[in-house]
Amino acid sequence: MVFKRLLGSLGVGGPTVDTVLDPGAARPGGTLSGRVRLVGGTADHDVEHVALELVARVETEHEEHGDGEGVVVFDRHVVGGAFRLAAGEETSVPFAVPLPWETPATELHGQPLGIVLGVRTELAVAGARDKGDLDPLTVAPLPAQEAVLEALGQLGFGFRSADLEYGRIGGTGQQLPFYQEVELTPPPRYAHQVNEIELTFLAVPGALEVVLEADKRGGPFADGPGGHGGHDALSRFTVPHEGPSGPQDWNTLVDGWIQELVEHRASYGSHAVYGHESGVGAAVVAGAAGIAGGMVAAEVVDEVGDFFEGDSDDGEG
Repeated sequence: MVFKRLLGSLGVGGPTVDTVLDPGAARPGGTLSGRVRLVGGTADHDVEHVALELVARVETEHEEHGDGEGVVVFDRHVVGGAFRLAAGEETSVPFAVPLPWETPATELHGQPLGIVLGVRTELAVAGARDKGDLDPLTVAPLPAQEAVLEALGQLGFGFRSADLEYGRIGGTGQQLPFYQEVELTPPPRYAHQVNEIELTFLAVPGALEVVLEADKRGGPFADGPGGHGGHDALSRFTVPHEGPSGPQDWNTLVDGWIQELVEHRASYGSHAVYGHESGVGAAVVAGAAGIAGGMVAAEVVDEVGDFFEGDSDDGEG
């Protein structure tokens, strides 16, 4: 998708910028490539730099002010600059920049997950800066992330929703100021023990950290005399990108994680370590491809529209 826009802060007759991302979804830790196309205005301009910002729409939680959402810049790259753009001249700046390993996935097998990311282009000309060009960014999960989701689907878990939460998960190596949370509905074998499972991936070059949180159902004696209270259990696991070693497969590995989480066999907040191309998972997203999937797809279209439309309005004002 291409967003073309006159640079309003440079006045009438200023240059136009048109950023075109290469086709296909990017991957966490991979390369984002494309070209920034520039067309000179009615006069010559000295371009100081061309920069790209990666932005995300995140949810925030405040005890006093309630929940909200905002846009966070989570990476920035200067891809060109210090050149003269003549009046009416057409030129382009190619780029290939690395994506952070923790970049959240926006889709699974082409099905939107409800996550909104964007690439904002900044053009600095003679002291004036304009961030008017904004493109949606599509990111597919890593093979190991797909394999974990596939295993969860094989075990009967269903996709409920996904969002980006502003904040950090304690005890992890998290780098970005937010994390992706995927909410899953439990299969019948766990339905009497948990309301839902929340999943977060934190990838690094050599491995994938998986954070699982169970919203556990309360029993008759839970949380005091009245009972019926629940509590959250949290576990962290690390697995190489190539998958589990030995005879253990992804399904067995992930099933062991879930059992440990739900039964709470290990200490609270336990951390287990286990040891590229893994099976592509479609089972979890199968739920999102049905009724729930239609809702998610509709919501993300509206969100993207609001996201880019709001940014465009801000730039023009």
